[in-house]
Amino acid sequence: MTEWLMRQSGVTSSVTPDNNPSSRHIGLALLALATGGFAIGTTEFVTMGLLPQIAEGVDISIPTAGHIVSAYAIGVVVGAPLIAALGARTGRKRLLLGLMAVFVLGNVLSAVANSYELLMGARFLTGLPHGAFFGIGAVVGASMVPVNRRAWAVSMMMVGLPVANIIGVPLTTLLGQWLGWQFPFLAVGVLGLLTSVAVWFWVAPQPVGNDVNIRSELSALAKPQVWMALLIGMVGFGGMFATYSYIAPTMTELAGFSAAAVTIVLAVYGVGMTGGTLVGGRLADRALMPSLYGGLVAVTVVLGTFGWLAQSKAGALVGCSRWGSVRAS
Repeated sequence: MTEWLMRQSGVTSSVTPDNNPSSRHIGLALLALATGGFAIGTTEFVTMGLLPQIAEGVDISIPTAGHIVSAYAIGVVVGAPLIAALGARTGRKRLLLGLMAVFVLGNVLSAVANSYELLMGARFLTGLPHGAFFGIGAVVGASMVPVNRRAWAVSMMMVGLPVANIIGVPLTTLLGQWLGWQFPFLAVGVLGLLTSVAVWFWVAPQPVGNDVNIRSELSALAKPQVWMALLIGMVGFGGMFATYSYIAPTMTELAGFSAAAVTIVLAVYGVGMTGGTLVGGRLADRALMPSLYGGLVAVTVVLGTFGWLAQSKAGALVGCSRWGSVRAS
């Protein structure tokens, strides 16, 4: 989806190839970016795994606690175009470091928030760098490889997000169950600092896009293909997140898992997501549009059958694995 939208909007024209970076340089740079994706994925999804604990901690109902997930999502939606406009003349490496600074601040504020209102504001702030980090990181990753490997480079940069669901989310969920829901946000703040260090040392200075201006970027909105891609993303991801936001109570109340076992369910989802990311990148390199259509059909089937599968523990695990794979691909 990302690669197709870039092609339709003409964004790929602003991706300037790096000056023949070595394989080691490419690997370290992608690792730095993937570390950021790991941190972002952890903070994005851990809220869903700890929703009952957060609701109890700030004295609200579980349905109301779901608004905290929405606050993060709104931050993502607002932050991506806002930061793109404000940072159009800023070097990509410097912008990545700035985004990580905001990310760290948002997580620290989330950890110390003692009310529903403060937590809502902190999560909104944390979500602001999300879209811009992945967008800029994708451009940086794509600029280091030949055109026919760009989808692969983007998938490697994005792999931190699904890996977070295998390791980061289950571990921080367990940490939150043991020590309190605030501690995972502090842990993610530390991950953000580590990402900043990795980006500082491993990502080469990136040029400012001299040929990029806001008017030319907004002109992409005149293309029906771009609106179609946005609509597909809104409907598809909206449906998935509307369900996944309440994954913890769904697993405990419908499937019959204990609260501690929710971490296993989250890890299974992450395994599927990681496999989907790796396979999806390869398929997009070979046949972009067929893989896109196939992914949309798979999302429809998986979400349509999940309610039935989640009525048993075995079915819930199968459903979460399939769900993770189609979400990533």
